[in-house]
Amino acid sequence: MPQFLIEREIPGAGKLSSDELKGIAAKSNGVLRELNHSGKDIQWVHSYVTGDKIFCVYNGPNAEVIREHAFKGGFPANKIIEVKRTISPITAEIG
Repeated sequence: MPQFLIEREIPGAGKLSSDELKGIAAKSNGVLRELNHSGKDIQWVHSYVTGDKIFCVYNGPNAEVIREHAFKGGFPANKIIEVKRTISPITAEIG
C-alpha cells in the first residue's frame, strides 16, 4: 500500500498541550474508523510535531483518501507527498 507524508501547517503546533494533542488524535482516529468502515483502507502510522507544523505519515490507497480524511477531520493538509522509497543507515550495508 502506498505511503504518504502530509504537511499540516498549524501555527503554534509545538505549543499544543498533551490534552490538545490527545483531542486531535481522537478526532483523527474517529475519522479513520469511519473511512475504514466505508471500505477505504487508510492507516495513520505516526506524526512529528514541530513549531508551526505537524508532519504525518499515513498508509492509504491514494492521495484522495488522505485528503478526505483531512477534510472530514477538519485538519489542514497543505502538502500530500507520496513516499517512493525509504532509506536508513542500514541501506548502506545491504548487498
